[in-house]
Amino acid sequence: MQFDSWQAFVDMGGYGFFVWLSFGVTALAMLGSIVESRVARRRLIKALHEEVKRQERIAAAKGVKRGLDAQEVRG
Repeated sequence: MQFDSWQAFVDMGGYGFFVWLSFGVTALAMLGSIVESRVARRRLIKALHEEVKRQERIAAAKGVKRGLDAQEVRG
């Protein structure tokens, strides 16, 4: 389809408002999806780092506790 002018292109045969509104809503939805995925990814990475630190603390506490038990048994 060819248009005679830019105004005709923007008007889209009288349906320009709906056409451009649909483009805008689609672009907004796609942008929102990208932003939401990045935020969720950052939250997931942060949660994983916290879980790793927690597991390390638990392992260290068990190691210290086991070390004390072994010393008590020897002593």
